[in-house]
Amino acid sequence: MENLVWIGAVISVIGLIGLVYSVVIVTRAKRNAQSDDELRDKIRAAMPINLGALLLSTLGLMAVIVGLLLS
Repeated sequence: MENLVWIGAVISVIGLIGLVYSVVIVTRAKRNAQSDDELRDKIRAAMPINLGALLLSTLGLMAVIVGLLLS
C-alpha cells in the first residue's frame, strides 16, 4: 500500500501544478484584458483547467488517505 501513497502524492502534486497554472492564466488575463467581455471569455476558458486540477488534487489526496489507512 506504500505505492498507493506515493502514486496519490504524485497525482496531488500534478493537480496542484494545474491549480497554480490556472491562477497564472487568470492573473495574466486580468492584467491584459482590454474589455470586460474579453476577460470573461479568458476566465471561462480557464475554468475547465481549474476544475480538472481540483479533481486530480482531490483524487490524489483520497488515494494517499486510503493508502495510509490500509498500511
